[in-house]
Amino acid sequence: MHAVAGALAGHGWNIDDSQQFADHDTGRFFMRVEASGPAAGGTGPLAKELEELAARFSMELELHERDEVPRILILVSQFGHCLNDLLYRCSTGALRCEVAAVVSNHPDFAPLAAAYGIEFHHLPVTKETRPAQESAILELAGSLGVSLVVLARYMQILSPEMVDRLEGRAINIHHSFLPSFKGARPYHQAYERGVKLIGATAHYVTSELDEGPIIEQEVTRVDHRMGPARLSRIGEDLECLALARAVSWHLSHRVMRNGSRTVVFA
Repeated sequence: MHAVAGALAGHGWNIDDSQQFADHDTGRFFMRVEASGPAAGGTGPLAKELEELAARFSMELELHERDEVPRILILVSQFGHCLNDLLYRCSTGALRCEVAAVVSNHPDFAPLAAAYGIEFHHLPVTKETRPAQESAILELAGSLGVSLVVLARYMQILSPEMVDRLEGRAINIHHSFLPSFKGARPYHQAYERGVKLIGATAHYVTSELDEGPIIEQEVTRVDHRMGPARLSRIGEDLECLALARAVSWHLSHRVMRNGSRTVVFA
């Protein structure tokens, strides 16, 4: 902390915000710093000194411009609530990013994407065509300069090869109940068990289905008067909230991987 602060001060930079966390179980230290400095001279000399410090302290260092506008690619199937929420937040500036394109294995949301002036790519998939379809998605992400792929209720299991290519750059949202209900008709299962809490979990995509490092979760209380349809509507709102926060925090570099967990400087 002293070395980083000293380097910033030495180049005439001011620390606007600083957050730290020491994980005593792993011995790892995490730090996120926002700083502003003189326009003249740029960040070159400062970046060079910080890179030297990173080597000296065996740090993993990332430097980002505060005013950057990252590009994202959204994957969706036939549930459009998260897609609609993300498009709206991006269009109003509530979510600082640019949606480069929307990809779906169904044509349903082409009109919604068009209403926002966003490219829509219908890429249907079967067991036989999955390799070619995933290759097309990855090629599209690369050509569009995408820094994050968002699975906004994309109801397909990604291949291990695609997961490896997107490691740390893909976020998924799924219903997370207490207790958890997997498989078909989760809200009906929750209703039949009489749950009192329902929720949603946004996490990084890994090769273990729905087991990636958790970024954000949202829950709310429900009761016996709420049937499956109402639980589903409430769940959709929770999914939108959790996913939007996770995407926002990732894009503003507030999330750091810590093994199977995350450190989130929200």
